[in-house]
Amino acid sequence: MSGAIGASGVSAEPTPDGARAILQKRIVAVLNIGSGSCDANSAAQAKAVFDQAGLSHAKVVAVEPADLDKALDDAVANADVLVVLGGDGTISAAATRCGGAGALLIPLPGGTMNMLPKALYGGRPWREALADTLANPKVHDVSGGKADDRPFFCAAILGAPSLWAQAREAARKGAVVEAIKRSITATRRSLTESLDYDFGGGLTGSSEAVVVICPAIAKDMNPDDPTLEAAAVDPETAAGLFGLAFHAAFDNWRNGASVSLAKVKTLSVTGHGEVPVILDGETVRLGRTVGISFVPVAFRALAPAKR
Repeated sequence: MSGAIGASGVSAEPTPDGARAILQKRIVAVLNIGSGSCDANSAAQAKAVFDQAGLSHAKVVAVEPADLDKALDDAVANADVLVVLGGDGTISAAATRCGGAGALLIPLPGGTMNMLPKALYGGRPWREALADTLANPKVHDVSGGKADDRPFFCAAILGAPSLWAQAREAARKGAVVEAIKRSITATRRSLTESLDYDFGGGLTGSSEAVVVICPAIAKDMNPDDPTLEAAAVDPETAAGLFGLAFHAAFDNWRNGASVSLAKVKTLSVTGHGEVPVILDGETVRLGRTVGISFVPVAFRALAPAKR
């Protein structure tokens, strides 16, 4: 079966027997039926995977997006292992609730990008990823970042180009007038507003946008010294930034001459006003200055041990 545990930002604890013991405790699976890979049959399919693994005590809950937050809160309060099927936003919400000392997380791919699941399970479909994990589990520490007090686990985009994501979302929902208004705002701010960044070590400057990539999805990360990867991007590159930043492979745009890269544990970004920010695909409101820091153990995941 295909799949890989990436060395970057995903470190394994050498206790598979301990992971199997944890699976005998409380397991709650929350399925977001508003995600692309989850439908009316998914709950029964998940329950069948648990039953086949000898874990019939697992509780499976399928919820609409509007009920997701409450379902996750209830699950974290009553689970030693939390299984989540959904998109990147759903998985980020679950990982935030679990943190470094809470329930172990099995984040299954149910969205479009599936960045964290790809880092943990490779290209496995969600049922295969779940079955393989239950059959041969191992605990993996996953590092991430924080923007002020807001955690993120894949990537942060700061700057006016991130406003294009809001325009795209409005267009996707059919809100044409709203999409036009947001496009005009994004264009105007992209042309007039830049960011001042400080990556430490004397690496400072101004750019239209800054992207911060977490170790779990970064290329060429030293597994013995994981860090965040920060990129300052000029206007030519930033035009397509919000789309590029949410490909797990990140293509080769970071290697261009117009991109300044740094491996960092902390950094800061300052705008002329409130800095537009997207964390793992979700728009958040922060301040004029945003401090970003590396989190060595953002949450703990269960994934298949290498055989």
